[in-house]
Amino acid sequence: MYNYKDVLLAPEDIVIAIIDEEPQMFFGVEGFNRAQIMNNVVGLAKAAKIFNVPVILSTVQAKEFSGPMYSKLQEVYPNQTPIDRTTLNSWEDENFKAAVMATGRKKLIIAGLWTEVCVALPALCAKRDGYDVYFVSDACGGSSKDAHDMAVQRMIQAGVKPLTWQALLLELQRDWANSATYTPVTNLIQQVGGVYGLGLEYANEMIPKN
Repeated sequence: MYNYKDVLLAPEDIVIAIIDEEPQMFFGVEGFNRAQIMNNVVGLAKAAKIFNVPVILSTVQAKEFSGPMYSKLQEVYPNQTPIDRTTLNSWEDENFKAAVMATGRKKLIIAGLWTEVCVALPALCAKRDGYDVYFVSDACGGSSKDAHDMAVQRMIQAGVKPLTWQALLLELQRDWANSATYTPVTNLIQQVGGVYGLGLEYANEMIPKN
């Protein structure tokens, strides 16, 4: 296989940050299907686990204001304590930034709530500090659709690249001949991949096996 690591993401090159997926932040999301965001962020976390991608979880004032990390997301990493912050911009929190730097990886993928603050601000700052930064648009949500859309435009104009969680999953898989991850990936798609997952279920049941 040709090496396209200059344009495609590989598991060994990336680190994922999931930021402020907490009850109070979900309550403030408007103009989106909040249940779908919750589904997608769990899909993102499980995708990272399949490919052994380091994931940094972070909350903002979990005990004072925002509440704990979304429980189904925390269940994917039961032994990981999210980095709790006071800063709206996680890149200005020393512990968060140190955790990203400690991975030694320069491709940073961000998902979180809200898009216009807790995703855009660290994305822009990490980009300024030399990281190749991506955001998972369907695992994010804003305080309004306009706020989300303007944040997306602002990030793209600054060179931050958009992704969706399932597109990332398939980019990391890249080849169905990668047998070590084939079954976990297809299982995950069936669990949270919507109609695509339903299609896989149908194929498994209806197409004769040799």
